[in-house]
Amino acid sequence: MRPLRYSINLTLDGCYDHRVGIADAELHRHAAETLARADALLFGRVIYQMMESAWRTPAPQGERPDWTAPFARTIGAAKKYVVSSTLESVDWNAELVRGDLRATVEALKREPGNGLYTGGVTLPRALADMGLIDEYEFIVHPRVAGHGPTLFAGLPRMLDLALVGRREFASGAVALRYVPR
Repeated sequence: MRPLRYSINLTLDGCYDHRVGIADAELHRHAAETLARADALLFGRVIYQMMESAWRTPAPQGERPDWTAPFARTIGAAKKYVVSSTLESVDWNAELVRGDLRATVEALKREPGNGLYTGGVTLPRALADMGLIDEYEFIVHPRVAGHGPTLFAGLPRMLDLALVGRREFASGAVALRYVPR
């Protein structure tokens, strides 16, 4: 069974606003490596549309730093499953997913391969509530944003996690990997 991994960037005060994190070459390299470990990406509508608008290639000359190119290539080439009841269609190597989320994700996890990756906020909260996430990675940035909702707000039960990995970056960000106990 291939694992479902979740990764998100947060500030020290728990803000998950993508505009306040540190965006440097080392963290982008880590993100590309994270995505490359997955056979497919599982996104909700919001994260899919955000990633597509930011990373679909080709980008206009000078719009993104050159060091972002590996991440753009990796996410662009990845197979994507998009969970949405409002989108009529998707492209960018993506397939629309509707219906029973639990059954769909369990079927995807049963397929052979290295794993699945999810990101964002709303879909991962639902997946965590169903007990379907096998690994959590929280990349904590050394910033206090002073705004933003908390991660997993409304989760009906506590997640009890065990630390299985830690990686420090030159920026001061720290990636913490956990698995459910």
